[in-house]
Amino acid sequence: MLEVIGAKKTFNPGTINETRALQGVHFKLEKSSFVIIIGTNGSGKSTLLNAVAGSFFLDDGQIRIDGKDITRWPEHRRAAYIGRVFQNPFSGTAPNMTIEENLVLAARRGLFRSLLPASRRSLVDALKERVRTLGMGLENRFDNEIGTLSGGQRQALTLLMATWLRPQLLLLDEHTAALDPKSADQVIHLTREVVAREQLTTLMVTHSMWQAAHLGDRLIMVHRGKIVRDYAGATKARLRPDDLLAQFDEVRRTDQLDPTAAEMLRSRYV
Repeated sequence: MLEVIGAKKTFNPGTINETRALQGVHFKLEKSSFVIIIGTNGSGKSTLLNAVAGSFFLDDGQIRIDGKDITRWPEHRRAAYIGRVFQNPFSGTAPNMTIEENLVLAARRGLFRSLLPASRRSLVDALKERVRTLGMGLENRFDNEIGTLSGGQRQALTLLMATWLRPQLLLLDEHTAALDPKSADQVIHLTREVVAREQLTTLMVTHSMWQAAHLGDRLIMVHRGKIVRDYAGATKARLRPDDLLAQFDEVRRTDQLDPTAAEMLRSRYV
C-alpha cells in the first residue's frame, strides 16, 4: 500500500551542520497494517514521516501509495490520501474557529466546498454522534472555539478530523508526547479503537516503549537515517518494553549507537 524505496535526504549539505537524515530507507506497508517507528532523537523517524507527508522532497528515492508515485507531489496534493496528527495538540486545527467549523472543514476535505444547509445539518448531526463516542461531552460544546480546549480534548478531536474520510494512510507523529499521562491514555485508547474499526493503514512514531510494545502489528527501529530493526507478526507480538531496551543496547554493542545516546534512552524510558 505504502512503499518507500531508497529514500535519501540530507539537510544543510556541504556545511558544518550537514545532517544525513535518511540514508537509503526502504520498506513497504501492507494495507491495514499498523506500524510503529522508534528511535533516538535525531534518528530520522519524524523525518521519515515528513518525507511521506510531503513536507519536503527527497534528494533521491521514491514514495508510492497504492502504486501511485507521489515522490514529487506537494504536501497539499498528498493530503487527499493522507491523514495526519502532530505532536503539538495545537497543530492541525484552527484555534479561533469553533469545534463545529473545524470538524466540518475536515469532513469537506477534497469535496465540493458548497453544501446545502440541510446537508450541512445532517453532517453536523453525524459529527456530533461521532464526537459523543469520545465520552468528553464535547458534542454539547460545538460553538466553543477549539483553542479553548485542553490538549487531550483537542488531540482526540484532531484524530477524528484526520480519520473522518478514512484516509488511505494515517500518520501519527508522537501524538501523545505533549499530553499528561491520563490524557495520553485516553488518546491511545481512541487511536487503537479508530485504527481497528476503520482498518486504517497507520504509521506511528513514538518515544514510549510501552506504546511501541503494545500497539501495532509491526515495529521498525531507525538510527542515523537507517532501519536497524524490523519486527512483525508473532515476533512483534512477543515484544515487551524491556526487550526494546535490550535491542537498543544491542545496537550500541554493534557500534551502531554510541554509548551516550544509549544511556539517554535508558534514563528516559526506564
